[in-house]
Parts: sequence; C-alpha cells; structure tokens
Amino acid sequence: MEIQEKKYHFIAIGGVGMSALAKYLIERGANVSGSDIQESKYTHLIENLGGKVYIGHNKEYIKDDMIIIASSAIKDNNPEIQRAKDLGLKIYHRSDILKMISDEFSKRPNSCFIGFSGTHGKTTTSGLCSYILEKANLKPSYVVGGIIPDITANGAYNSDKYFIAELDESDGTIEKYSTDIAVINNLEEDHLDHYKNGFVDIAKTFNKYLSNNTKQKVIINNDNDGNKRFMELYPNYNYITFGLENADYCAKNIIFNGFETTFDIYYKNNKLTQIKLSILGKHNVYNALAVFVSLKEANIETEGFEKYFYSFSGMGRRFQKVCEFNGITIYDDYAHHPSEIKTTLISAHNAKKSGQKIVAVFQPHRYTRLQSLWNEFLNSFDAADKLLIIDVFSAGENKIENINSERFSKEIKHKDVQYISGSIDECAKKIYPILKENDILITLGAGTVTNIGKLIEEEYKKAE
Repeated sequence: MEIQEKKYHFIAIGGVGMSALAKYLIERGANVSGSDIQESKYTHLIENLGGKVYIGHNKEYIKDDMIIIASSAIKDNNPEIQRAKDLGLKIYHRSDILKMISDEFSKRPNSCFIGFSGTHGKTTTSGLCSYILEKANLKPSYVVGGIIPDITANGAYNSDKYFIAELDESDGTIEKYSTDIAVINNLEEDHLDHYKNGFVDIAKTFNKYLSNNTKQKVIINNDNDGNKRFMELYPNYNYITFGLENADYCAKNIIFNGFETTFDIYYKNNKLTQIKLSILGKHNVYNALAVFVSLKEANIETEGFEKYFYSFSGMGRRFQKVCEFNGITIYDDYAHHPSEIKTTLISAHNAKKSGQKIVAVFQPHRYTRLQSLWNEFLNSFDAADKLLIIDVFSAGENKIENINSERFSKEIKHKDVQYISGSIDECAKKIYPILKENDILITLGAGTVTNIGKLIEEEYKKAE
C-alpha cells in the first residue's frame, strides 16, 4: 500500500520534527491527523495544509485503520496510546516514519538521499542544503529539525530526485537509515542517558548506521577529534574529508567581518569557488563547507549557488534575532551542549562592536546532561561578559539530588554570574532591568528559555 493510501495520526503533532513528517505526508497525498496539548505555529501549519489537529488528547481520535506515530515524550498512560494498544495497533516512533519515507526514495532510480548527522550542526546543514536546492529550483524533498528561513518550512515533498533529512543520533534510531550520502559534522559525548559507555557506544551506533550501505559516500569533518577517532576505529568506509587543512575539501583564506564571513573552497589544492555567508562563526564555515561538499558529491552543478549561501539567514533558534530596542539586541540560540555554547558565545564576542557586552542567559536542558557534562559546562561561558543562569528545563526528567542551577552558579568561575529563579515570566521581569544600552542578550538552551526575549520586549513596551 502506497503512502498516499494510508491514514496517519501523530500524538504530539506540534513538535518540530513530528510536524515536519506530517507536512511531508500531507503533501505526498496522505490522510493526516494529530493531537497536541496546545496550539502552536506548527499545529496551525498542519491545519492550513488540510490536516486535522485536535487540541488535547482523547481516545476517540484513534481509529482502527490508522498508523499511529507517538512522540517519545508521550507516556504510556496517554488515552490515545491506551486506545491504540486496545485496538492492537503498532505504535511507531517518528524515526520509523522517516525510514519509511527514505526507503521509498531508495526504490526510485537516480534518486539521492543525503542524511546530515553529528552531535552539532545537523539542523543547520540539513536546512541549508534544502534551502539551496529549493532556491535553485531543483525541487528537493526534505524533513529537517527546524524552520528554514524565507521558505518558512521544516519539511516538504516536491519530487523524487533529492531527499534531504536531519538524522538524530540521540536515541540510537539513526541505525535505521540507509543513505546515499552520509554527512557527519562532528562526534562528541552527548546523550549519555542513552549512551552509557560514552563515545564507544556512539561510535558503535554510527558504525551500524554506515554499515547499512557500504557503497555510500561518507562526508566527514576531518578537523573534529571525535570524527578522527571514529575513522581510526572504522577505517573501511568511503570517506571524503572536509576541514581547514589536510582534507579533500578545504576552506581557506577565511575572513570574519562582523556578521559576515568570506572563505575560499579548495578541492585537492584547486580553488573551486569563494563563499560569503551572512551568518557568523567559524562553525558555520564548517557547516557551509559540509553542504557544498554534499552537493558536489551528489553530482549537482553548483555554479551560481554562491548567492544562496549568502542569502541563507540561519535556521530558527540558531543565533536567531528576536528583537531590538533601546540599544539592546536580543538573540536566541538552541545551544545546549558545552561545545555548542562555547562556539556561539565566542562567535558573538568576535562579532560585537566596541562598547557592546555579551549577556548570556543559560537554561540547562535535562538534569542528566547537566550532571554528566558538569565540568564541561563550567568552562563554556568565558566569552560572555555577564552570565545569568535560570532553573533547569527537565524535559520530563525527575530531579537529581544536588544537580541544579543554583549550585552550578556558585561553582562556575565567571567574572559576573547571577542565579535567577522562578518561572520564565518571572525571570524575564528580573532580567529586563539588568540590561543596559549596547548589551547583546543571548538566550541559550533547548527549553523554554526561548520565550524570554519576547517577554523582555513586552516589559520594555510596558515601561514606555
């Protein structure tokens, strides 16, 4: 039975990843419904496309001819989950649906499945690749973990030629996929609640993933220590390396100028092109290079693509400008791992103008991550002039004794640090009077800290 002949019901359809899959399936011609506890831009997106969205969870939404997809955040006592089990329906993870979609592409002649993975950068790289192919009118199909600017979409079905996907390694489900081109941005210890033996387990998972198709091209960042270690452990894949030196594809002559970056791309000492970006940071040089290499290795003619690299303004929640008022600029960034945070803050520090100060607001994401990477987090905020730490976003986890933001704020050796307690609304009210003209406020974390910028802007409007 083809995709378009099936009925799909998403429990927690308002998630960015779940809604991307739902959007793809609707555009593929499928019957899609879903439920969530509250309305959001993602639920509205699905409704506008013709999907049926229920607010709240009710067993009556589940019918015996549906394919059920549930977010990993949904508990067994959810009435829709219970009803599905009573009907004997299999409950699928979103990775199962992404595998189904990608497997369908694999059956088509001359199609190309490009999967972006790694501890950091996979949303930006998969989004940038999809954006460029959209702008070049090559009609890609894609499912990514964030809203692509300008296109304002996180998923689409356009054609059967190119399929771009962000592949999540956090729970090991990346093992399911078989790509034609596998892009590995970087490998570091993370998600240690799942990977009990740290890097060794992460490497085994990526080896299982790559072993699904040993004929694929593996595009890998040669400058990353974890990637180097992985290639030493598993040397038998078709590696195509990229980096700043000693790689197949190299970025050279890098010039940072405020929020713009220019660099040349070389392949085996032959200059191919010059790229100019309007997104800041050395990490985005690597991201853009990874995308360029994936396009070249997919045998796509890239001449004229330079303008698309420049017009890309970054993914949602990746150093995204929230607002500006009274000489204060607020950005929001999804960074929630120590190296991500360090990279974001260093990039902001290097781009700031004379007299500006970086104010970081950090919300730790998950007690287990804060516990397992405690020392690394302690050393991630040096580039911030002021550090404000708010309470942990649990993401459904139980508290861990003595692992909390208050203790963290006392242990960190920072020149100007303050712990701020309370709800997100309360934190915004406390942070607003702290800010001064020429401050650049950056909210950091994968949780509700993303709302603080707009709430602070509201406080400013009230005070006017």
